[in-house]
Amino acid sequence: MQSYDPQLSLREAREQYFTLNGFDNGGYNEKWVRMRAGPIPIAFPNTKARLAAVKFHDLHHILTEYETTWSNEAEIGAWEVATGCAYHYPAWLLNLYAFAIGLVISPRRVYQAFLRGRHSTNLYRLDFNDELLTRNVGATRRALQLNHAPPASSGLDRGAFLVWSTVSILTTLGTGAIMITPFAVILAVIALAVTGTL
Repeated sequence: MQSYDPQLSLREAREQYFTLNGFDNGGYNEKWVRMRAGPIPIAFPNTKARLAAVKFHDLHHILTEYETTWSNEAEIGAWEVATGCAYHYPAWLLNLYAFAIGLVISPRRVYQAFLRGRHSTNLYRLDFNDELLTRNVGATRRALQLNHAPPASSGLDRGAFLVWSTVSILTTLGTGAIMITPFAVILAVIALAVTGTL
């Protein structure tokens, strides 16, 4: 777990976060976001909307102390879904993907992170500005109710987890189907052409 001194400002802690994770200014100036799923490279556009969301997301990594491994991204995804991503639609989408992956690779940790999110809040409803970055890490954790363990889960918590788990799976499968469909059509046309039935 990457730990950040509660006395640091969010700006100072963010610099530490970038250094620890080998991020060059968080990749904020890059046109494409690049990552790997094992041997498979993944890239997608670093849109203005995604950039607006990721600036908060990076601060959430610091405040929650979730790292940037696949399991930890699943945890912070579940936490952000539970706390709500406001109007940051790329955050909703990417967090739902991470949530669904987490249900496969680390379901208990995802559940605990979701429960933590049900009893805390996040920064997404604030303006991202210099004033925010001057805030103290420890005080911000307290303001977001991240300085204590969540209570035992209630029936409402478990029901919400079931609902959001379903939403995350359907979102991931639906997006996957949309992305695969053009390739499937092309392969079907090629197959028909090869067999002479086209």
